[in-house]
Amino acid sequence: MNSKKHIVSAIHVSKVYPLDGIEVKALDDVNISVDKGEFVAIIGPSGSGKSTLMHLIGALDTPTKGDVFIDGKNIAKLDKTQLAKVRNQKIGFVFQQFNLLNKTSAIQNVEIPLIYAGVNEEKRQEMSKKMLQKVGLGERMQNHPNQLSGGQQQRVAIARALINNPAIILADEPTGNLDTKTGKNIMQFFHQLNKEGKTIILVTHDPEIAKQADRQIKIRDGKII
Repeated sequence: MNSKKHIVSAIHVSKVYPLDGIEVKALDDVNISVDKGEFVAIIGPSGSGKSTLMHLIGALDTPTKGDVFIDGKNIAKLDKTQLAKVRNQKIGFVFQQFNLLNKTSAIQNVEIPLIYAGVNEEKRQEMSKKMLQKVGLGERMQNHPNQLSGGQQQRVAIARALINNPAIILADEPTGNLDTKTGKNIMQFFHQLNKEGKTIILVTHDPEIAKQADRQIKIRDGKII
């Protein structure tokens, strides 16, 4: 597997967690690759290992064995500070729970990755404003999450994920807390981003959502099937 060609590749990856004195294998010798600009769904039931795989691809964790390449860089050997840098520069996260800060406005939520990236305040505000306009929330910049619908909150989360112009969008059950119609709108938005050249990796347990990706990677009991 040529790790240079792929934007993401996991090579012979295993992840073992100690639990009550025994070792639990969350992932067992997994090999996957995702090309630049692909829209891929990782699908599996609860407890299949898909969240663990997402954490490894998203530089939130490192494997017990094997290598994980993000944009040509092996992140399996990096420490926490180096992993944080990769996350901030290369990956935009969208979660089922939105993960917004409740006491701050939409625009302040979107600015957060830019603060970590060391962007000055004026530039941060300008970039965040543009991004909220892009996701159709130009009128809602000063609203707090509790003043927004679920779909609007997810759009704020998408704006935040896009703000550092990451190569990869990693979406974990992004429609899980939304009604069907709002979920459809959010999926259309992901398709639009994919057309614009973003690589999208979507983690889901829902076959209907997974079907909308170009390719499905099925996982069960820590193995790709």
